[in-house]
Amino acid sequence: MRENFAKLMARFPVPSGVRTSETTLAGRSAVRVDPEGEIRPGTILYFHGGSFALGSPQTAMGLTASLVVRTGMTSMSLDYRLAPEHPFPAGLDDCLAAYKELLDHGADPATIAFAGDSAGGGLSVTTTLATRKAGLPLPGAVVAFSPGLDHTRSGRTMESKKGVDPFFTREGMAYTGGMYLDGQDPNQELIAPAVLADMTGFPPLLLQVGTNELLLDDSVRLAERARDADVDVILDVTARVPHVFQSFIGQLDEADHALDRAALFLTQHLTVQ
Repeated sequence: MRENFAKLMARFPVPSGVRTSETTLAGRSAVRVDPEGEIRPGTILYFHGGSFALGSPQTAMGLTASLVVRTGMTSMSLDYRLAPEHPFPAGLDDCLAAYKELLDHGADPATIAFAGDSAGGGLSVTTTLATRKAGLPLPGAVVAFSPGLDHTRSGRTMESKKGVDPFFTREGMAYTGGMYLDGQDPNQELIAPAVLADMTGFPPLLLQVGTNELLLDDSVRLAERARDADVDVILDVTARVPHVFQSFIGQLDEADHALDRAALFLTQHLTVQ
């Protein structure tokens, strides 16, 4: 599955205009992505997708590089641990540890954004919740592309978008979800934030999702929870596009436009002294 996923993601374009280098964060491999030109202050801590069991910084490089090119900021893309070898909360713990290392090295939290796609979009949200629980200062902004936010799979679109979503089925999600949960109860804030998260004090949040997704309601419900908690939230829904449509860089106008909006959100919300 990992090999096939890597081959699939290698088909998506990676924009030019960036430099990449291997590094580590909190003992985990990571890829640093810098713009070739002037570097704007700010750091995007990126979490790749892959159903919590697949993927790497390389499989998400198109998205990571696109944000770097558009914002002029540096990104650190983390190779967090994957299920089934490392079920919940191992990957989440890695994401939190990576953020803590950035803070320990003097980074201003207001200049850091969490961003991710699919499972990584879910991690951008749950890492923020874990950050608050750990008593650490929250990042300046959160961006989530088609995030997975509910392992109870109770969203209405899990049924209404059945056969419309070209990538996912409920059965397939149950298979990889079982790897991630490893028998644990999904009714937890850090596993089903769309259902259970307390969004009080959350930083500005951008959720981008397509209407052709089983996971559409994950974003819709989290946005409602954020709204009810007086959080600055944008629910950005694009019609007739699939899961993580932003990957179709240069192929779908909707992908490029969505990435433009995400970059604008980041540059508006990251406070640089």
